[in-house]
Amino acid sequence: MKEKVTPQAKELTALLAAECRDMTDVQRMLKVLFKDTVETMLEGEMEEHLGYEKHNSIGNNSGNSRNGHGQKTLKSEIGDTTISVPRDRNGEFEPQVIGKRQTRTDDLENRVLAMYAKGMSTRDIEDHLRDIYGVEASSSLVSRITDKIMPAVTEWQSRPLDAVYPIVFLDGIIFKVRKDARVINKCLYSVLGINMDGKKEILGMWLSENESASFWTGVLNELKNRGVQDILIACRDNLSGFSGAIETVFPHTEQQLCVIHQIRNSTRYVSWKDIKPVMADLKLVYGAPTLDDAEYRLEEFREKWGSKYPQILKSWETNWAELSTYFKYPQEVRTIIYTTNAVEGFHRQLRKFTKTKIIYPTDDAVRKSVYLSIQEISKKWTMPIRDWGCIIGQMVMFFGERLLTRQ
Repeated sequence: MKEKVTPQAKELTALLAAECRDMTDVQRMLKVLFKDTVETMLEGEMEEHLGYEKHNSIGNNSGNSRNGHGQKTLKSEIGDTTISVPRDRNGEFEPQVIGKRQTRTDDLENRVLAMYAKGMSTRDIEDHLRDIYGVEASSSLVSRITDKIMPAVTEWQSRPLDAVYPIVFLDGIIFKVRKDARVINKCLYSVLGINMDGKKEILGMWLSENESASFWTGVLNELKNRGVQDILIACRDNLSGFSGAIETVFPHTEQQLCVIHQIRNSTRYVSWKDIKPVMADLKLVYGAPTLDDAEYRLEEFREKWGSKYPQILKSWETNWAELSTYFKYPQEVRTIIYTTNAVEGFHRQLRKFTKTKIIYPTDDAVRKSVYLSIQEISKKWTMPIRDWGCIIGQMVMFFGERLLTRQ
């Protein structure tokens, strides 16, 4: 919506324009206007703090009074500006418009954070601020500005969660991080939940070099401590140690292995001339209308391909209990849970924001980058997933007590 320009603003603009001949004059006049405006606001805050106007006799013997001014250089998008900050004798004055230790306008910091969230490196941000705004900001300064969001990251990671999530998805994404003078791969695991309203929500992020049952037990206990009482279905890739961990922390949760990952893993063993017929026969298994039919098709696959590709058959049979969970549900639910595409889609978007950051100096650098990216990505998650009304209705039929008692 277009902002309304007041008569006073028009008059001020006309006065400023009369004093300017070029952009240098415009910049100079803006700095003067900025300085006068800030100082006037500070004087107003001092009057409010003391309870009387300057030179008013009411202030005599009041216990506190003005005590001159201090000088502060404030950095903003229009350059450095020296302003006079009023002081009180008791040292109790806490200005709000410009904090005691504030030397930059919030807008510059917000701009830096916005560029960082969009995936720009600290060096790119430094060059951008210099070229576009004429602001000198070293890469170390940019890092210090972005470090200010770490408390927000910690608060977000420990925020309370809903009591029940009908569906959660788990997956990881690799980042390169410096450690002890070398670069290693670390996996950032994301837990994406579908809440009772059918909306996506990143429940948390965990950075680790290795998966294990103890790692996943820690993650799940953290979710529990933040308020999660129940997860109905957990959809995942074949994460090491996760199955036992979730049976311990959320023993009633059903697990569904990603069928797409299973298919990809299967095709690694197949020669190029057999790819099409093998894929067609596997599709008869995972695309079967019922569990009985799927098991019948798997037996046919054994007879046809078992001797040539025993490793494929072994993998499907070993994981069959968690690969076949979705067969009990109607098509609307199956479509959501048979693959971890929801969290993989999130990671694809995350990679777009972080692709310019090839190597991260610390674990915290990964966390703050991912956190800012999550804030950007989740802005679009305002609507429930498709056909959610039908999906949650079907899930009530299967998990009635567990859902209804926590709504």
